[in-house]
Amino acid sequence: MEHITTPKVENVKLLDRYTDRKAANGTLYLTATHLIYVDASADVRKETWILHHHIVSVEKLPLTTAGYPLLIHCKNFRVAHFVIGQERDCHEVYTSLLKLSQPAKPEELYAFSYNPKVSKESREIGWKLIDLKVDYQRMGIPNDYWELTDVNKDYEVCNTYPPEIVVPRAASKAVVIGSSRFRSRGRIPVLSYLYKENNAAICRCSQPLSGFSARCLEDEQMLQAIREANPGSPFMYVVDTRPKLNAMANRAAGKGYENEDNYDNIRFKFIGIENIHVMRSSLQKLLEGACRPCEWPLFFTPRREKLCEMKSPSMSDFLTGLENSGWLRHIKAVMDAGVFLAKAVKDEKASVLVHCSDGWDRTAQVCSLASLLLDPFYRTFEGFMVLIEKEWIAMGHKFSHRCGHLDGDPKEVSPVFTQFIECVWQLMQQFPCCFEFSERLLLEIHDHVYSCQFGNFLGNCHKEREDLKIFEKTHSLWPFLLEKKQELRNPLYKGFTAYKELQPNTLPFSFQFWCGMYNRFDKGMHPKQCVLDYLLKCMSQKMNLEDNASELENKLPFLDGPLPSEGSSLSKVGHTTLKTPMLNTPQGYEGEPPPVLSNGALMGDVDVPSGVDQKHKENLPHHRDLQDLSDAPHMLDSEVKGGKPQHH
Repeated sequence: MEHITTPKVENVKLLDRYTDRKAANGTLYLTATHLIYVDASADVRKETWILHHHIVSVEKLPLTTAGYPLLIHCKNFRVAHFVIGQERDCHEVYTSLLKLSQPAKPEELYAFSYNPKVSKESREIGWKLIDLKVDYQRMGIPNDYWELTDVNKDYEVCNTYPPEIVVPRAASKAVVIGSSRFRSRGRIPVLSYLYKENNAAICRCSQPLSGFSARCLEDEQMLQAIREANPGSPFMYVVDTRPKLNAMANRAAGKGYENEDNYDNIRFKFIGIENIHVMRSSLQKLLEGACRPCEWPLFFTPRREKLCEMKSPSMSDFLTGLENSGWLRHIKAVMDAGVFLAKAVKDEKASVLVHCSDGWDRTAQVCSLASLLLDPFYRTFEGFMVLIEKEWIAMGHKFSHRCGHLDGDPKEVSPVFTQFIECVWQLMQQFPCCFEFSERLLLEIHDHVYSCQFGNFLGNCHKEREDLKIFEKTHSLWPFLLEKKQELRNPLYKGFTAYKELQPNTLPFSFQFWCGMYNRFDKGMHPKQCVLDYLLKCMSQKMNLEDNASELENKLPFLDGPLPSEGSSLSKVGHTTLKTPMLNTPQGYEGEPPPVLSNGALMGDVDVPSGVDQKHKENLPHHRDLQDLSDAPHMLDSEVKGGKPQHH
């Protein structure tokens, strides 16, 4: 609180960029963790909460006739444009936000002060909820070819890997240690995913320290052990996710890529995903071009009582900005790499070793996407959390640096994890029935990567989290998300066994601009109704009515007088009356989606559907989890089959 000199400012205007509505007028509050804006001009109390850690920049704009503008950009792509009446108030809010949004020490992060009022035992259980050993056991590890070893328990092999890693059983400790000395930052080849159908494996590592001619016997033996762990294939792929020119430039620095002449039976391939600096620039161009194409001309016209008027972006401006950013080309490159890995493993039955430079950015993207394509478990709630924990958190993606959690080098910041989340969303557009969760889960996770409210994404590796005592002092995100499972689920999900491997189309026309991510807080840009939200609401109402019907049936034997013979069919009547109107009355749905964020989001500025009472909410997670959900796609299938033939 020492950074806050003015905790409350009245008569602050909040501008809306994409609608013609009158600017909101209200009170701005600064707390230790949030900026809170309360709209006093609304009929119903509306609050906008912005977490300090979400703020990426604060800018004072030139004075206007309306007051002193303050423009705030957030890491979750919210843009808040305030106009404050007094220059002193504006400057003090500006100064406070600069300090509050850029903590210098890890101990100042929100996670270390966040207290959800749960017991110590519950917090410890939350951290044990995701157990990677269980996932390896699900893959059939340990087995004759692979073992889970604690060779890195003291971080003597690699200080950015977890204490336990999966390596070929044929690789001795001497081979492991020797290979680590030949790999950048000691990041040796380790198992990422084992495809049990044919024993093909996806492994990951960093680039070799090969230069122009150096070689390492132990590293060559390590790759041979990986290849021989898959007896069904005479070769293995080694995939460098970098553009070839970048990899060749690294050779001059004593690094580089594998020489096929030195490794037996490998097939080497470049993929061509650009580095973190290109991706950071691309996102900036996307936000400036496609997402923020309009100017902010401020003027005050008393006759019209409007503070600002937004210049609507033209279709040409939007498409030009999107093209110039190159963002979707980069998303396609990442997706193409994941598809190549999945096809190599499934169709060619070959193991694949993947690396980029240090093996914690592009490598994490590609390995996790390939696993998602191959294994339906990772498309469930728990499976997706396991995937992120295994490929991103445990294997040392530098969340603290890439997300800019602390005041540091801005060149280390890059939207690597954002790209992965978007790739998952692009898959969900092509396969809407294959994921147990909706895009809301993706947005929740993305928000909390930057919120620093939970300890999962703090630090750059497992060792740093141990040093910060994350597991003793902070809470895990995963139990929090599982409690919200009902509102984050996908009503079109057909179940775990409906789809095995996914084969997405990666032609250019298959990729869409994700308005729900990059313009999420610009309400004027979103459709008035969302089909999936409406379907979820209808299903919740249906289950609520079924519970009420069951409760009434239980009360019938206690009534005086003879029971009507039709009484026992009460619930059946409920079923009959519910099925037809559900899909025929979308016009009756007036509510907006419930808020996604627990902080920094829409506390009071959304209308929350009220189809479920509190008692029913508590029982929802235990109520016919998938049966009703699977009804929806079946009904859609029957509509298609009963209608006109489909043309492909």
